[in-house]
Amino acid sequence: MIRRLNVYEAVQERLKLIFDNFDYVYVSFSGGKDSGALLNLCVEYIRKNLPGRKLGVLHLDYEAQYSHTTEYVAKRLSEDSDILEVFHCCVPFKVATCTSMFQSYWRPWEDSKKDIWVREMPDGCYTADDFDFFDDGLWDYDFQRLFAKWMRKRKQCRRVCCLVGIRTQESFNRWRTIHSDKNYRHFGSLKWTHCIDSHIVNAYPLYDWKTSDIWTAHGRFNWSYNRLYDLYYQAGIPIGRQRVASPFISQALSTLAVYKAIDPDTWGRLISRVNGVNFAGLYGNTLAMGWKSIKCPDGFSWKEYMEFLLQTLPEETRNNYLDKLRVSIRFWRERGGCLSNNTISKLRELGIPIFIGSKSAYHTDKRPVRMEYLDDIDIQEFREIPTYKRMCICILKNDHSCKYMGFALTKREREIKDMITKKYKPIQNGEI
Repeated sequence: MIRRLNVYEAVQERLKLIFDNFDYVYVSFSGGKDSGALLNLCVEYIRKNLPGRKLGVLHLDYEAQYSHTTEYVAKRLSEDSDILEVFHCCVPFKVATCTSMFQSYWRPWEDSKKDIWVREMPDGCYTADDFDFFDDGLWDYDFQRLFAKWMRKRKQCRRVCCLVGIRTQESFNRWRTIHSDKNYRHFGSLKWTHCIDSHIVNAYPLYDWKTSDIWTAHGRFNWSYNRLYDLYYQAGIPIGRQRVASPFISQALSTLAVYKAIDPDTWGRLISRVNGVNFAGLYGNTLAMGWKSIKCPDGFSWKEYMEFLLQTLPEETRNNYLDKLRVSIRFWRERGGCLSNNTISKLRELGIPIFIGSKSAYHTDKRPVRMEYLDDIDIQEFREIPTYKRMCICILKNDHSCKYMGFALTKREREIKDMITKKYKPIQNGEI
């Protein structure tokens, strides 16, 4: 009988595959437990197997973060200096925020906001001036993608790999990142590697680790870690909700209020730095932000309530939601969403008019169902059905991209994306 590898043994084999096949390898390090574990694993692997080899570390500094995270990152990046090549980036790219009805993004380290920066820019960091590809239209995820091209050109090497510490246990989106058939994988069928460009690969060697594996490794190998997690634990925050990423994204709003208790000095600066932070801190885990079950006000239908909420928003924000809604309504009328036979049966039992297609263009056993938007529906598959109640929840959560609805990009967003892709294509192709 062949013994099955445990997760630690498996990651050692994955790291060997990566370091044997790439000229330059760097770790995307946020200061969290997962990227911290991956960084420690790589350092230990190099010391044991590849003495003299360098390891790159990319740290995107989002300016607004717990002081414990800042201290941990500075301490960890100063260690193992004989191995680590640190790229500490303080760049004013666009970062999504769900704290405000008025803005869908904010910019860390924005020059015009220097007088209200949450903290001083660290010495020796990389700024926008260091990157010839930087543009005001770049989001943080665009920057990470183009950074890999910049790194390959800088190192004048053929093959570059970025190691990312995401785990499928964390969310469905992360599970899909690994398992989706749409991904172009490196090394044939290895689902934990994705080709993102010519000779550039993202690898996720910790994808099958559990939270318990991460903390077991920290304890067994006596790795340093962000002490913010100790404070989270003392504050009663469940392990699954302990985040050190941007505090303004939707997943972090429910714990935003603990800032004032854990790090009051930083909290005071956050209030004046990003619109809506104080309100989100007070109400991010309540009905006011749409996180719990919400009720339609008396005398309103959900559609009427949605229209009322839209009228309270600035014109640009209102039009953003309306554009996405129009795209979604047209999609469900003309193409239809893919639903299981069980869900289709429930819709029929409720007498809801639907039109069922024979097969879908997507790789799925589900069937395409065309239908009109409903006001609300009380079935377990609520989040699969187009309803005005779900749209209301998006508005209340300041979910500008409507991720809760599963919305795709609008025509305008696709045009912006295509424009950015066209603009930076020469860089991607190595022409400049």
